[in-house]
Amino acid sequence: MLDPRSLAGQVFVLQVVIVLLLVAAAVTVLLLQTERDSTSQAQRQSLSVAETFANAPGTLQALDGRDPTAVLQPRAEAARKRAGVNYVVVFNTRGIRYTHPDPAQIGKHVVASFDKVLAAARKGHSYLEVTTGPLGRAVDATAPVIRPDGSLAGMVSAGVKTEQVSRGVGRQIPALLGMAAGSLALAAGGTALVTRRLRRQTHGLGPAEMTQMYEHHDAVLHAVREGVLIVDAEGRIPLANDEARRLLDLPPDAERPHLTELGLEPGMTALLTSPEPVTDAVRLAGDRLLAVNKRPTAPYGGQPGWVVTLRDTTELAAVTGRAEVARERLKLLYDAGVRIGTTLDVVRTAEELAEVAVPRFADIAVVDLLDVAIRGQEPAPGSWRQMRRTAISGDQGLPLHPVGDLITFVPATPQARALESGRAVLEADLREVQGWREQDADRARKVLDGGLHSLVTLPLQARGVVLGMVTFWRTGDTPAFGEEDLSFAEELAARAAVAVDNARRFTREHAMAVTLQRSLLPRGLPEQNALDVAWRYLPAEAGGGGDWFDVIALPGARVALAVGDVVGHGLHAAATMGRLRTAMQNFSALDLPPDELLGHLDELVARIDSEESAGDGPEDREHQAVTGATCLYAIYDPVTGLCTVARAGHPGLAVAYPDGTVTYPDVPASPPLGLGGDPIETAELRLPPGTRLVLYTDGLVEDRDRDIDVGRDALRRSLLDGTDRTPEETCQAVIDATLPAHPSDDVALLVARTRLLPPSEVAEWDVPSDPAAVAPVRAACARQLAAWGLEELSFTTELILSELITNAIRYGTQPIKVRLLHDRALICEVSDGSSTSPHLRRAKITDEGGRGLFLVAQFAQRWGTRYVGGGKVIWTEQHLDGADAATATADTATADALLAQFDDLDL
Repeated sequence: MLDPRSLAGQVFVLQVVIVLLLVAAAVTVLLLQTERDSTSQAQRQSLSVAETFANAPGTLQALDGRDPTAVLQPRAEAARKRAGVNYVVVFNTRGIRYTHPDPAQIGKHVVASFDKVLAAARKGHSYLEVTTGPLGRAVDATAPVIRPDGSLAGMVSAGVKTEQVSRGVGRQIPALLGMAAGSLALAAGGTALVTRRLRRQTHGLGPAEMTQMYEHHDAVLHAVREGVLIVDAEGRIPLANDEARRLLDLPPDAERPHLTELGLEPGMTALLTSPEPVTDAVRLAGDRLLAVNKRPTAPYGGQPGWVVTLRDTTELAAVTGRAEVARERLKLLYDAGVRIGTTLDVVRTAEELAEVAVPRFADIAVVDLLDVAIRGQEPAPGSWRQMRRTAISGDQGLPLHPVGDLITFVPATPQARALESGRAVLEADLREVQGWREQDADRARKVLDGGLHSLVTLPLQARGVVLGMVTFWRTGDTPAFGEEDLSFAEELAARAAVAVDNARRFTREHAMAVTLQRSLLPRGLPEQNALDVAWRYLPAEAGGGGDWFDVIALPGARVALAVGDVVGHGLHAAATMGRLRTAMQNFSALDLPPDELLGHLDELVARIDSEESAGDGPEDREHQAVTGATCLYAIYDPVTGLCTVARAGHPGLAVAYPDGTVTYPDVPASPPLGLGGDPIETAELRLPPGTRLVLYTDGLVEDRDRDIDVGRDALRRSLLDGTDRTPEETCQAVIDATLPAHPSDDVALLVARTRLLPPSEVAEWDVPSDPAAVAPVRAACARQLAAWGLEELSFTTELILSELITNAIRYGTQPIKVRLLHDRALICEVSDGSSTSPHLRRAKITDEGGRGLFLVAQFAQRWGTRYVGGGKVIWTEQHLDGADAATATADTATADALLAQFDDLDL
């Protein structure tokens, strides 16, 4: 309000100036009026007092008396006080005063214009004048005192100061000023109210901003190339800019009539009067095509109504169709990028290319690929003339080459020319060209009769290598292909060629990975009598991975079962799997228990990760991720029926008992291989004969669309009703029940049915720590061999047992036991409580001992040592047919001499 630059401030200042001027004028008028009225009143008052005192009884007598002053002075003062004048002076015709308020002035000559006063008095007239003297400005009136004879006796003068008369006016000025202040306060309050309302209505804009806004408003409203209308709630147009008037041909007085009275097109009138907003609606207005946008004004602070913008699109109508086509082409390219190459399968990628082009670009699309590209191999230069029809879409019953045909394009065909040039070839009207008919004239005639009339053909090439080609056809009333279609077709083919090449390279890598994976898996199963085993390996759709299984025959008729999984797919996972499987076989040859074997594998995986992470080359950086592997390892002993199981990050096994129950035994879980840390624990299962052990990798029971618990339930159900199934039948039943339709991970499955070695094929003796016990045990073993019909092995077996028992007695501790197993081989085991292991060495000629273990190695097929809880077991295996080179060359004398040496120990 106090800002002089604002409208309210300027109004307030103007009001203040007006009030001040009015007050000044009122005071001036009051003062002038007061001055005039006070002079007139003073004249009347002074004249009245002078004449009254001059004609008062006794005044004349006093003037003619001896002492006029003594009589008149008291009277004059009394009259002065009663009349409220400033003085009453009586003086004679000579001008000498007889009375005066100031006694000192009595007897002196009057100061006034005496001559004029005297002349008027002699004529009998009173005299008035305004004087300025010691009393200030005053009105003086002089009245004559006339004798009866008409002579002048003297004069009476009465005077009143004008200031004294105008004192009442001074009392009116404060009231006048108060009224002025009230007027100013009222003006300030009114200005404040006006200011608030102006700020609310102008949204806080000042005069400069308002001026600028209205200048911009006028500039935009009249200079913009779009029509602008304001339509109020009653259907009238309070505002229309110049462009709107031109576009709608509005009359000059368009603001007054209703919209329906302006003669607009019915469609435009209906749109402008509708109660709904409009976005880019196209309406006809005369010979113009207008794009109309309509929005309500009420939500933005205006009165209820609509703001309408009009844009002349008449010139754009010609290019609207082309823009729509371009938009559709861009959308088709986007869809092609999304839909082509979703499966990394060469044939499916070709089908996706054909499907995406029909019907939005062509009526029929066919894709022909090289056979080597379909198989994933690298096409050789110059091998592109012969192609196989791979995909066709939009087939309308025309006699085109069906899918699977091998086609050799002749040089005159558009396909051959496109392959030769590497660019798209357009045949806009097939009826006017002959080259394409040379491929098959009869077929060409039939397709022409069927409505085919235009084609575009171009090669599918990536990285400079031709993989195949695609041909687009149009039929019937569809417009023929034009030059503008070539660039789009080339772009579509280029994107599809990259997808086909990616699928081809993936197919090649997939085949290589699966081939490597299968080559690293067991080719066959070892011969053993402990288990009936069947297996399955199924690679994922994304390629072979790192799943593996193994069946390993161990000493003592035992068998080891293993399944494992290396994270990832492809060659790297398969190679890593091969390394782990080889290492596991080597550790198994050491006859390690499951927990120790997995511990060694854990160290190996950690070392592999460390070596790969330390690589500096680009080829090393491809495999710097942690290998990540899991494994389950179990050893089954057919003599005791005991199965010892350990696992590292791997799913546990399923056990189907002969009575039909299926369980998932609680095998302690350990971290995956390579993480280390926690010790690996084992679980022992006592299994009856006919029990089926099911070992698997997680791809069998887990998938991105299925939880592992759902898969385990499916596996359980597949095992419930199959007690009489063979392992091979169980494998197939499990695969059918649990394998996902599109497995994303490879699957390794191992099913083993347990068997027990008959008690009649097992013989066991306890041996005391006495060298004399060797001969009786040896003799008992000979009798057992005779019972088994293995008399031809008696000599070598007695020799082996004599050496092993003697070593156990001499170097081992109790308990010492001997066990013979009649399986696929004759197995001799000597156990004791010592953890020391004998070592094979060649004795010198001068040595007295050290040849016994050498003889054992010569006569046995295999031998070794394994450690068990509380000691060790030294074992040997011999062929049941007794065809040992050592026994074949040894004569009876040598044999007797050797046995005699062991007999000496009995002494």
